[in-house]
Amino acid sequence: MATMESLISLVNRIQRACTILGDYGGDSGGAAAASLPTLWESLPSVAVVGGQSSGKSSVLESIVGRDFLPRGSGIVTRRPLVLQLHKTEPGITEYAEFLHKQRERFTDFAMVRKEIQDETDKITGKSKQISPVPIHLSIYSPNVVNLTLIDLPGLTKVAVEGQPESIVKDIENMVRLYVEKSNCIILAITPANQDIATSDAIKLAREVDPTGERTFGVLTKLDLMDKGTNAQDVLEGRAYPLQHPWVGIVNRSQADINKNVDMIAARQREREFFSTSPDYGHLAGRMGSEYLAKLLSKHLESVIKTRIPGITSLINRSIDDLESELDHLGRPVTIDAGAQLYTILELCRAFDRVFKEHLDGGRPGGDRIYGVFDYQLPTALRKLPFDRHLSLQNVRKVVSEADGYQPHLIAPEQGYRRLIDGALNYFRGPAEASVDAVHFILKEIVRRSIGETQELKRFPTLQAEIASAAYDALERFREDSKKTTLRLVEMESSYLTVDFFRKLPLEAEKGGDPTVSNVDRYAEGHFRRIGSNVSSYVGMVSQTLRNSIPKAVVHCQVKEAKRSLLDHFYTQVGKKEGKQLAALLDEDPALMERRQKCARRLELYKNARDEIDSVSWAA
Repeated sequence: MATMESLISLVNRIQRACTILGDYGGDSGGAAAASLPTLWESLPSVAVVGGQSSGKSSVLESIVGRDFLPRGSGIVTRRPLVLQLHKTEPGITEYAEFLHKQRERFTDFAMVRKEIQDETDKITGKSKQISPVPIHLSIYSPNVVNLTLIDLPGLTKVAVEGQPESIVKDIENMVRLYVEKSNCIILAITPANQDIATSDAIKLAREVDPTGERTFGVLTKLDLMDKGTNAQDVLEGRAYPLQHPWVGIVNRSQADINKNVDMIAARQREREFFSTSPDYGHLAGRMGSEYLAKLLSKHLESVIKTRIPGITSLINRSIDDLESELDHLGRPVTIDAGAQLYTILELCRAFDRVFKEHLDGGRPGGDRIYGVFDYQLPTALRKLPFDRHLSLQNVRKVVSEADGYQPHLIAPEQGYRRLIDGALNYFRGPAEASVDAVHFILKEIVRRSIGETQELKRFPTLQAEIASAAYDALERFREDSKKTTLRLVEMESSYLTVDFFRKLPLEAEKGGDPTVSNVDRYAEGHFRRIGSNVSSYVGMVSQTLRNSIPKAVVHCQVKEAKRSLLDHFYTQVGKKEGKQLAALLDEDPALMERRQKCARRLELYKNARDEIDSVSWAA
């Protein structure tokens, strides 16, 4: 059966590990931190709440048995102090460690006080400002119980000189940030010489813990009450009942502090005060700082027992998430050249799969290529200036120039050819535009594919090399495609479809007027017929190119990109040596740091699970 010390010590060790890793409610990074509460937040702790000068610091020092906290008038605690007490074996020298100075042990507790003050001033300056950034302090001593206590700035009602008007609300919001959590045990400090009805600590505790399940009331300064008065009604639970018993504390007086009266002597005086007091003698067995520490430990044990199943469940879920995240981030790269080459090729294949998914429809992007052929190319073909080129004036001019000094006798063949060549030359523009449009779409798909290849995210140098190699390949494919599509246009100009023109006289004979004389061949109607015939032929060629240009573009660019986008890169990589391969696998420092944090956090959670599994307790 586990002892109370072993359970609380276990929680303390886990909390300390969480603190070192930064896993205590801040941004710990990664999927597990985003989807689950941190391990720190699931573990119980004790927040010390009270008004300024209510005796909070004295209570903490009494529990620790050491004089180590800054003192003064007004607001002294200006940053949260997360205090972890670790019980050690008898005979071990007491010492303290700060999170920001992990390798430095403080055995002089006056230096602990100075370090707290200096660390506070680093953030807030030597002013009366506050900061929510906590100071983490661990104390190892055989004279303490295993506890985690959080000392918070004292609640106040008015801002003093040097403080903003919002200080009252700022302090309250900071305190609420801690005490509103369901795992937080509230140690509500109230001075006995103050009306309990006006206690800031009790008022706040009632708001965040209306059932009182998490609240422990502590009454300080019992020895400073007016003669003839006492706090029996409060301590016995009549004035303000709580689910847990009230505890009275007698702090060291200022004179004791000035005389450097140690805590052992102060505790003895406290015990004598209660045991000899006619008002509190019957309560002496459950009064004093020593009893308070044991009471809190016992309660923590009970809380831990009830929360262990939930904590274990959280740890197991977090381990699963962290392992998934490590798989997502990738394991560290080996230093073997062969393995590095294999890794690079596997990463290239992963990119290639994503790239092909974009083209084949598994991911968006390939549809834009179809849009070039279905909308952009037909639109460009319709907008070609054939009306101007085949206007009556231009047809007459071209035919007349083609005839030279001797007009044509039957049909102006040279005029026809010049008009057709001029018209077909306009197709070069849409052909080249289609090639360029598909080229830019392919470049964008490469860029997106690199960004979407999760395995590549950790290797920015390799990403850049793959992008450069892919862009170079696409440029070569574009040049080949452009040559091919322009060749299609040139082929249409090189040899005209004779059958089209052979049918023209027959159609004229079938539908023509036999009374029309040859003189009419040089009139306006004649040139209009020439323009109409050329327009029909150009329309036929346009339909042909509308079908053949997409085929050429897909064959030369899209198919080649799918087949051999990184072939040249593979050849170059195969020639590289170990150092060059390692340079390609140079990871993003931020990602390496993220993986290291994730691995450390995973180790923390696994160790916590193992420790919890190794501890058994009574049902």
